[in-house]
Amino acid sequence: MTRAEPNVTIRALTASDLDAVVAIDSAIEGRTRRTYIQRRLAAALKEPGMHVQLAAVDGTSALVGYILARRTEGEFGRHQAGLRLEIIGVRAESRQHGAGTLLMESLARYAQRHGVGELRTTATWNQHGMLPWLGAVGFTLASDQIVDCAVGDGYRAERNDALGLRNADSPGHEVDYGAPEDNDFERVESVHCDVRAMRPEDLPQILRIDREITGRNREAYIAAKLGEAMDDSAIRVSLTARLEDAIVGFLMARADLGDFGRTEPVAVLDTIGVDPAYAHRGVGHAMVSQLFTNLGALRIDRVETVVAPAELPLLGFLYGTGFKPSQRLSFVRAV
Repeated sequence: MTRAEPNVTIRALTASDLDAVVAIDSAIEGRTRRTYIQRRLAAALKEPGMHVQLAAVDGTSALVGYILARRTEGEFGRHQAGLRLEIIGVRAESRQHGAGTLLMESLARYAQRHGVGELRTTATWNQHGMLPWLGAVGFTLASDQIVDCAVGDGYRAERNDALGLRNADSPGHEVDYGAPEDNDFERVESVHCDVRAMRPEDLPQILRIDREITGRNREAYIAAKLGEAMDDSAIRVSLTARLEDAIVGFLMARADLGDFGRTEPVAVLDTIGVDPAYAHRGVGHAMVSQLFTNLGALRIDRVETVVAPAELPLLGFLYGTGFKPSQRLSFVRAV
């Protein structure tokens, strides 16, 4: 346990805290998010190494605040392990007594002990109450750009051929964002591509493609994401693309049903890769098109992703499939 403020103690959040967390969250958000919070607590119990969930309690052991974060290992092409702050809430009468700051500092100390190099979170540009607080606890604006797309506005199969691929004479381009080439705006060759849900036996071929693109072995990260896809298909939407009986591309996305105070379910695209040998053949467009179709069936209205400033080919690809700059901003705090 960590003790700093008088009568405020930090401990691990437990399943028995659910009702108190929901009550505080409902008071903040003006609506109940019990199902979402219950899911997040259950995920932490199942994979404690991937989640950090802390509670602030007063001298009577009553819950006055909480913070929930998820460990990240390779999302959005990042090399450094991080903690992604998803929810923080403090009872109104305890906000002037440092409970929120104490929770954040406890999260930072956890990160230091576990080899995590940074804390990350997002907020919309007009969250006037949250933005000053993020600055006060050490966050700065990250260089990453968040882009998003309404599912109904995205690149859809029915607007082109039945497989979601651009024809050679269609506007727009497929870029190979996995290889350092200059011909980023080459026109797409029209091919038939089979896009399907990811399966456990796909892992070796996915790892091969990922190694060719990144030059790194990210087996632990990819395997963990694949495990999530198998355990809860309603939350993770992961796809592979096949040509000539071989996997030539993969895409991993998850549905966030309440993170960062969102009022609507949003899917986050965190990993996408195309075999460099099959670049400029519509593989990326096919996978994104199928992603939009699957999200529509799940009644998820929006998908977003994060792009590093150096990833200009990837940004161009995303713009070509319907993404636009988001109203959300990315924040980072070094540990």
